Amino acid sequence: MAGVSLALRLGVSFIKFSSLFLLLAYHSHSFYLPGVAPQDFITGAELKVKVNKLTSTKTQLPYSYYSLPYCPPDHIVDSAENLGEVLRGDRIENSPYVFQMREPKQCKILCRITLNEKTAKEFKEKIDDDYRVNMILDNLPLVVPIPRFDQENAVVYQHGFQVGLKGQYAGSKDQKHFIHNHLTFTVKFHKDSQTNLARIVGFEVKPFSIKHDYDGQWKNENTRLTTCDPHARRAVTSSESPQVIEDKKDVIFTYDVAFEESEVKWVFRWDTYLLMADGQIHWFSIVNSLMIVLFLSGMVAMIMLRTLYRDISKYNQLETQEEAQEETGWKLVHGDVFRPPTNSDLLCVYAGTGVQFFGMILVTMMFAALGFLSPSNRGGLMTVMLLLWVFMGLFAGYASARLYKMFKGTEWKKITLKTAFIFPATIFTVFFFLNALIWGEKSSGAVPFGTMFALVFLWFGISVPLVFAGSYIGFKKPGIEDPVKTNKIPRQIPEQAWYMNPAFSILIGGVLPFGAVFIELFFILTSIWLHQFYYIFGFLFLVFVILIVTCAEITIVLCYFQLCSEDYLWWWRSYLTSGSSAIYLFLYAAFYFFTKLDITKPVSGILYFGYMLIASYAFFVLTGTIGFYACFWFTRLIYSSVKID
Repeated sequence: MAGVSLALRLGVSFIKFSSLFLLLAYHSHSFYLPGVAPQDFITGAELKVKVNKLTSTKTQLPYSYYSLPYCPPDHIVDSAENLGEVLRGDRIENSPYVFQMREPKQCKILCRITLNEKTAKEFKEKIDDDYRVNMILDNLPLVVPIPRFDQENAVVYQHGFQVGLKGQYAGSKDQKHFIHNHLTFTVKFHKDSQTNLARIVGFEVKPFSIKHDYDGQWKNENTRLTTCDPHARRAVTSSESPQVIEDKKDVIFTYDVAFEESEVKWVFRWDTYLLMADGQIHWFSIVNSLMIVLFLSGMVAMIMLRTLYRDISKYNQLETQEEAQEETGWKLVHGDVFRPPTNSDLLCVYAGTGVQFFGMILVTMMFAALGFLSPSNRGGLMTVMLLLWVFMGLFAGYASARLYKMFKGTEWKKITLKTAFIFPATIFTVFFFLNALIWGEKSSGAVPFGTMFALVFLWFGISVPLVFAGSYIGFKKPGIEDPVKTNKIPRQIPEQAWYMNPAFSILIGGVLPFGAVFIELFFILTSIWLHQFYYIFGFLFLVFVILIVTCAEITIVLCYFQLCSEDYLWWWRSYLTSGSSAIYLFLYAAFYFFTKLDITKPVSGILYFGYMLIASYAFFVLTGTIGFYACFWFTRLIYSSVKID
């Protein structure tokens, strides 16, 4: 009856989980909570435009706005940045662009610069690498609206405008570089009908390249241009002669600003930026993942309800010693199944690190799905993840110490130091090397020394003490007792069939967890490397739950088959089975690099594969830990349910 009860409980649990996921998939969505308080503007109020980094999908190396000789303000002031913004390479500074609320301007002159050989070369290099200029107004990023011809009245928004473009004069074969030196801004606002106050709900631009002319002497902002004159109502159009970039050429920077009333309310102003054009693909991703979960749930339920029920009933009904000697299957290895594995210390370290990583991801996902980490809070997601990683060190130390004590270990301080340093030190070493490459390119993406010191302080000052605290608590707590007694002499493992070969089963086991997330992985990589917003955390959270279930189920299934073949070395194999999905993640990242990205510079390629190696390593630790603990729970449960003489 014990076997029937156990198998029935397990089978029903997996069926309930599967039904719950289907229900979540139907109702899953994410909503947006604003990251800043709304600001009301009266007519004529000053609006200050801030500039951000120059970005390119070709090089993945950001540069500060004033790394190019753009018109500077009287004093350049850096805006306050959080840790996440610095790590993202954001460099937010003030600019000479100043508007007055609901007061249009036409042909406003910023400044005139004279290019030399060096500055002309810098502009040309940025144009060749497709760099875009990013600006911010009232916490809204600047976008360029582009009509979609495949859909009527549909618009796609590109973040930032291009530094310039390449082209040819009519009748010439020589390719020239032209700079976008005139910007036509459109500020959209929503007006309160009662107070007449307005809130900004959109910030758009249309860039132009125009060779400005003027009569008489240059009088700075008071110069009257012949190519752009508000008195003569002469506006800049795309038919004007473009401004070429060459040595000793004068470039005059100008801008227009228009105000447009909008029905969009402030709370919904990010909807246009976060418009999900691929909703059907996301739902296909969820359905695809759920099919994998249901398939695995069916297999696990079959094992629990039929096979385990039969096994446990048979083992508990054996009456004679002769019958016990003739028995086969997973009960035979009961005296070895809880024997400490080879490199048990390392397994404890990775299990504890995985718990730390799992806690960080879970809490981050929950906050993000609730909308607290919206894109309006730049750098908020990365900042929260770093802080959560630091404070989850308490659970890492506890988990590693508990497992270490079960393996009869005594030197808990040694295992604590390994838990506190092995994974972070590996990540920090790779990160430091990549940061040195970015610094060598003089990119704003290089982490400053002060920020690097802050990261080291978080690691040594907070994370390490918390790991020690958790390890002390876990080691002093009474240990986990094995449900069966371990033999003194290990039994010999019989020859395995080819399909039970460790390497083969491990690689096969990693396919399904990766298959459950690879479609969503495409959107994540696109948001990171093609500089697009990712905000559908409701989908992502559901995919994460599906990943957990998939890792647990595939590991349990393969662990059961392994024990049935009288192979008791399940500890490391359970970790590597689901953890091997990281191999497929890295291979997919390589496929994405060669098919979707246009990176040609060696440094940019090294950065891409370096960061994806870090991501794959973290994914290995996460999925491996999920599979290990699922198998650990399953193994203890089934061996505690049979009578062992």
